[in-house]
Amino acid sequence: MLLQLHVKNLALIEEIEVEFHPGLNILTGETGAGKSILLGSIQMILGGKMTRDMVRENASYALVELLFQVENKRAEEALGALGIEMEEGQVLLSRKLTGGRSVCRINGETCTIGQMKEAAGHLLDIHGQHEHQSLLYPDRQLAILDAYGKERIDALKARVCKSYEAYRLCSERLKAMDMDEEHRRREIAFLEFEIGEIEEAALRDGEDGELEALYRKLSNGKQITESLAEVKRFTGYDSMQGAGEVVGQALRELSRVVPYDRDMRELEEALTDIDSLLNDFNRELSDYMDTLVFDEETFYETEKRLDLINSLKAKYGQSISEILSYQTRQQKKLENLVKFEENLEKAKQELLKAERILEKNSHELSEVRKEYSRHLEQKMIEGLRDLNFLDVRFQVEFQRKKRYTENGFDELQYMISTNPGEPLRPLKAVASGGELSRIMLAVKAILADKDEIETLIFDEIDTGISGRTAQKVSEKMALIGAHRQVLCITHLPQIAAMADTHFEIRKSVEDKETMTRIYPLDKEASIRELGRLLGGAQITRAVEENAREMKELALQYKNARLKS
Repeated sequence: MLLQLHVKNLALIEEIEVEFHPGLNILTGETGAGKSILLGSIQMILGGKMTRDMVRENASYALVELLFQVENKRAEEALGALGIEMEEGQVLLSRKLTGGRSVCRINGETCTIGQMKEAAGHLLDIHGQHEHQSLLYPDRQLAILDAYGKERIDALKARVCKSYEAYRLCSERLKAMDMDEEHRRREIAFLEFEIGEIEEAALRDGEDGELEALYRKLSNGKQITESLAEVKRFTGYDSMQGAGEVVGQALRELSRVVPYDRDMRELEEALTDIDSLLNDFNRELSDYMDTLVFDEETFYETEKRLDLINSLKAKYGQSISEILSYQTRQQKKLENLVKFEENLEKAKQELLKAERILEKNSHELSEVRKEYSRHLEQKMIEGLRDLNFLDVRFQVEFQRKKRYTENGFDELQYMISTNPGEPLRPLKAVASGGELSRIMLAVKAILADKDEIETLIFDEIDTGISGRTAQKVSEKMALIGAHRQVLCITHLPQIAAMADTHFEIRKSVEDKETMTRIYPLDKEASIRELGRLLGGAQITRAVEENAREMKELALQYKNARLKS
């Protein structure tokens, strides 16, 4: 149940906080008072568009918050599956717009708009003019039937969806194999060329790195030779400037004076170590220089091998391992093409098998849908009679689609006759705007019991109706309100009179600023508001008495309903 709505800095609303109650909550007000803004704020929690121009003039942000008390076990489990932890059974959904950026939170924790929408979908359902127009579309009609029979239909739909995916993959695989013999021969020749080119190269993983290192060495051979010769000259014993010769002289001089001062022994040992290191270094340097061979043939072969590997990389992959993986994949394609006839027959059999499974699952789903459609037809007739369709007939007509879908092969058409003697015709060919509104109200009343959604919101439910029909709609709303929390925005006094809780939305000018506020009405204030709905600008005594009588009759109806 929706406990509280808090809106701040949204369009004409500076700040309002409304506490809703169980049963039928009615909201009325003058045209342009801001009823649509109030409903729009709730729709924002359901993922509605929120733009910077919706923020109230001179305000830095806009905020919408909905506080729910969850009393339904199914909703509690669904929210728990979304990772939402409730505090004393309550859930707070909020959405804030600052500088064009929207931030959503559930119980104070940041979430995506998709997560917010999914959570809200388990807590409330909004019915507006756009939705009852959607009732004309076959896909929506099918969705309503599926929602009505969800306890059995959901599992069957999941099986159909899974088998359809398998069928689709088999179909795509077979379609991909569709080629003529000439195309197949060309493809085989091309694959054999690619595989042969890679095989002929006899690649070894890691070979490219080794060759690149060797190429760098060979291409810089002259510089390496000259630099090593200089190193040998600077560190060796072949000239008086060489480090080896200089250190040797230093060691001989130090050795002459050590006998006179034993404290210099450590210095002598250190210099001896340096002399030994220089000897070792020069010996290793000489050995290395002896191994250096920079012949043109080795350089040419290395360069040629690198060019080959790089050309293969340009065609088949960025590394040798990628090239070899490509070869494996192409080899598999080649094997499949060589065994084309065998594979083609296998693919056809797999498709036939997948189609048989899909057909079986779709047929089972269709049969269960037809079973539930008969129950739905009866429920709809009962509900529509309650809404002043006195001689109504309603039927769900099934047709088979030309192609399978992930939802089976059923296509529905809601057929209706609203007058005696008239044949059943498609809903879109018969229903007016007011009739559509009532038909969708009957649908919502049926699904509300199935879904166990605690809060239903109705906007423009009174489109195109008046008189006795309006009275029937009000009675239906009262019946729904006996089992669910209902919020209804209306212009009709017949519906407003049924309110368990009545709110008035007013627009006023304060300090040269336009404000929208919402006020809960007591019994007398509710009667005055009914008088305004009945009599317009001038509320006479007769109008007020009429309003009072309407309120009393509504109360009598609800009391009689509760006793029954």
